[in-house]
Amino acid sequence: MVSEARARRIGDRIQEELSQLFQREVSDPRLVLLTVTAVDVDRELAYATVYITATGGEERMDEVLQALDGAQGFLRRELASQIHLRNFPRLRFRWDFSQERGARIDELLDMLSSEGEGDTGETRDP
Repeated sequence: MVSEARARRIGDRIQEELSQLFQREVSDPRLVLLTVTAVDVDRELAYATVYITATGGEERMDEVLQALDGAQGFLRRELASQIHLRNFPRLRFRWDFSQERGARIDELLDMLSSEGEGDTGETRDP
């Protein structure tokens, strides 16, 4: 078992290398314009959970995740050649919904602030 800090450093390195792989090595058209937003590695180094988003949003989620599952062996082999570990973690791909959630929260806050601007808080006498 490795320390939490080491697992985080390995996750950061996997994120960097994986981002570069998507830019220069992967030829699958379903995997264009992907962004690796985070990589969480467990302390046993058995699994690396890779969070991704893509242009086109959730409409592309199924096809992108399916393509990533198909390319998992290739990606893991390429990463293992760049990042030397005794046993390289298995890759699990997950869609990162944080950008959509953040946009929705901003939208709700904007609605609340515009409603608040219309209400000055003053009461009128009839």
